[in-house]
Amino acid sequence: MRAAPAMRRLQELCRVVALDAPIDQAKDPELAEVSLLLPIRERTRLDRTVLDRLPGLELVVQTGGHAYHADVEALTRRGIPLSLMRHATAVTRAMPELTLMLAIACARRMPEVQNVLDSPTWRVPPGRTLAGRRVGILGLGRHGQQAARAFRAIGMDVVAWARESSDGRPVELDGWPIPRLSLEELLATSDVVSIHLRLSHESAGLIGASELAGMKKDAILVNTSRGAILDETALVAALSDGALGAAGLDVYAAEPLALDSPLRGLPNVVLTPHIGWQVQEVFEEFAAIGTTQIEAWLDGRLPRAQLANPGVQLPLSCRGGLEP
Repeated sequence: MRAAPAMRRLQELCRVVALDAPIDQAKDPELAEVSLLLPIRERTRLDRTVLDRLPGLELVVQTGGHAYHADVEALTRRGIPLSLMRHATAVTRAMPELTLMLAIACARRMPEVQNVLDSPTWRVPPGRTLAGRRVGILGLGRHGQQAARAFRAIGMDVVAWARESSDGRPVELDGWPIPRLSLEELLATSDVVSIHLRLSHESAGLIGASELAGMKKDAILVNTSRGAILDETALVAALSDGALGAAGLDVYAAEPLALDSPLRGLPNVVLTPHIGWQVQEVFEEFAAIGTTQIEAWLDGRLPRAQLANPGVQLPLSCRGGLEP
């Protein structure tokens, strides 16, 4: 992100200090003069303890369209706006590529294949193709639609489930219909199930032991959304017992993934460290949007519509501002 073109403009607007360590591990002198904070995604919890170490903080510009890690109430009480990057497009292009990669890696049994490289015989376990099989998309938002396009491009039959769409009518995407099934039917009939839901009270723990038991025994489960949507303990049991074929995971209930997590030792799991968004184009776009929002803040015209706490009241000592 430091090398992004927009960073030059940001450095003209204010003094930029890069914190290489997580903010909760930074030294107090580094934080004392911070008035604008641009966190890179959600690796550090912005809770009251962290906020108390930022006495001069006036604005948080959060990369991405959500801030699950931030104590929004504590920010609001302090009079600190939390601005989001809801309309970033590069993430939407990057996520389906990783989703497809994880599904293919599971289908071709990549963890086992990698181990064969060190064998003198190269007796490779046979994989399978995904073309002609069914993929069930959980959530047809921006990421879910892009994933549907990617899976369809390799010849898969695409079906979907969305909590707000229970009437069963197909949804049109690029002129072709995607059947909408009940969750039970989607899980029971899909060879690949790919999660693209927002984390909420309704989606947390959505895929648990009973849902996993309702899937095909050789099915592949892919999660590039949020780890808490999936019951990891139940997933480990299903993968270990042969009740589920494989899983490709980029997100976890607790991150970083614990070194002793049982997911690490399973031969039918492909793991990546929450990299769905980590591509150069995304960092450049985050830098550009963040710089635009900070410039608007300094000019007193940052739109409240971009805030996670649009009702925040600014203190009189604030040096920036929101649109009238």
